[in-house]
Amino acid sequence: MRDAEYWIRQLELVPHPEGGCFREVYRAPRSESAPGSDLRAGRPAVTCIAYLLRQGEFSAFHRLRSLELWHFLDGGPVTLHMIFPDGAHAETRLGLSADRGEVPQCAVEPGTWFAVTPGALSPYSLVGCTVVPGFDFRDFELGRRGALVSEFPRHQALIERFTLPEVVRDEDLPSHQP
Repeated sequence: MRDAEYWIRQLELVPHPEGGCFREVYRAPRSESAPGSDLRAGRPAVTCIAYLLRQGEFSAFHRLRSLELWHFLDGGPVTLHMIFPDGAHAETRLGLSADRGEVPQCAVEPGTWFAVTPGALSPYSLVGCTVVPGFDFRDFELGRRGALVSEFPRHQALIERFTLPEVVRDEDLPSHQP
């Protein structure tokens, strides 16, 4: 029987600064950034990680400067809580039960704040995340509770529920994937 510990061992997952655990499984060769792009030149064209959340864990609000594609792999469904730059809020339930409103994959546009939670009955959720252009921790921003509430006051309860205590400092984040 597969459980969270099985996947953590098999995939050699390690703790992620936003919550849960992960491992990079693919990093494309470096490429030049597109003309007019504000993303750093010399970054990989695409990166992929395996990411796991156990019941009671969450991926704290964060945003990227790249497109992130989420793919459901195993376990129970997860909900992506997104706050768009204009302040609109949406939720997408990632899973395999279309009759319950779940989708097997979804996209998070660059600059969108988002947090992720496993379903109430999900002992764990295993997903794949593909970032285009490739992930770089310098393009990752972990949400600061006070700043997010100030910017999006109508989402205060959601932000307070899915942000980390403000003890994580930018300099504590890894400079690259292990």
